[in-house]
Amino acid sequence: MRKKSHALFIVVSFSYCSLWCQTPENTALTLEQCISISLQQNPLILSSLQQHQASLARISQAKALPQPSIDIDSDLQPKFFNFRRSAESYIGGSWSLEFPGKRLLRGKIATKESNEIMTEIELLKLDIVFQVKQAFYGLLLAQEKLKYTQQDLELAQDFLKKAEVKYETGDVAKVEVLRARVEAAKAANEVRSVTNEVRLAKATLNFLLARKKYAPLEIKGKLKRPSIRLNVEELIQRAFAFRPEIKKINYSLEKENLIKTQGYLSYLPDFDVGVSKHWIEGEGTYWDVTLSFPIPLFFWQPKKGEIAEAKANIESLKREAEHLKNAITLDVEEAYMNALTAANQIQLFEEEMLTQAEEVYNLFLFSYQEGEIGGIELIEARRTLVETRKSYADALYNYDAFLAALEKSIGQTLKGQE
Repeated sequence: MRKKSHALFIVVSFSYCSLWCQTPENTALTLEQCISISLQQNPLILSSLQQHQASLARISQAKALPQPSIDIDSDLQPKFFNFRRSAESYIGGSWSLEFPGKRLLRGKIATKESNEIMTEIELLKLDIVFQVKQAFYGLLLAQEKLKYTQQDLELAQDFLKKAEVKYETGDVAKVEVLRARVEAAKAANEVRSVTNEVRLAKATLNFLLARKKYAPLEIKGKLKRPSIRLNVEELIQRAFAFRPEIKKINYSLEKENLIKTQGYLSYLPDFDVGVSKHWIEGEGTYWDVTLSFPIPLFFWQPKKGEIAEAKANIESLKREAEHLKNAITLDVEEAYMNALTAANQIQLFEEEMLTQAEEVYNLFLFSYQEGEIGGIELIEARRTLVETRKSYADALYNYDAFLAALEKSIGQTLKGQE
């Protein structure tokens, strides 16, 4: 039994360790996981959610009923605070009753204000998701460039070895070896520089994930190739339907219309109702009922300004909505054209430039080995190959970044998930 217990303890401990090792701190994260972590842990989102909770609480406050009051009156006391020998006394209650519809209207206005805050949270989430995507793709780009610079270093070191062999056999002058050493040193320095870029890219992504800046971080994913067919007119219509700013203006318009209605309702009177038990010494006990309401002699004064303000705000919001739609149309079209341009660049790299740069380098390498050309021509061919590969990686990154900007501009992913 003891052996079985020890074995079970070891199995459980191993399972717990395996689960712990699979936490985000120790595993490679996908883009979806990075977005999820950021939306759950970002301090700005958490703060905004608390503000939304506060706005929900204000709805209850706006819809709250007025508190009733208890009225006690003791008259004709023979001495100060001599309640028992009072000749006349009252005890009862009163309650202020609003004109029907006023309380419900206040609740609707508070609800619209809460909805406005929610759209601001949606806008904040869109911006954070966009930043996470940019940082994620930026890290992929830095890692891709690091791979190319390491390949460049290997090519430079290979060139140095070949130059040293040729120098030993008397086929080239010593200056050729010196040139090769300089190229190898440049390539090594470039590897160090790009390694630092990878480190900074990880720090940026960690910051967006609300983690320590230089905490260990590994990601998995690839820079995308163009595959999505886009229709700019359809994208613009989706933007009008899903952009949080459009939703916020609509909520604001509804709120201002409710405020205007509230201003008109304010001309209708509220009521105060009271019931009390009235005792008179030597005469008996009676019931009193009171009903009071204000007389609107100066009805044009109290809410005239509030109604005028609501009307002006409504007109202002309508103009703002027009401007916003024009701005959104421009955002979508710009992101669409940028993504299309990047897709065309990727196609050009894949169909022509990459293959040609590799063929030219291999041809120059063979010619150098045969003694037909000098080291300078081979160096230039190698540089062209490396720069072409880096430019190709830049084009892939630009395509991903422009797609992320396009998703932000329409307020949802291109797959249709809001």
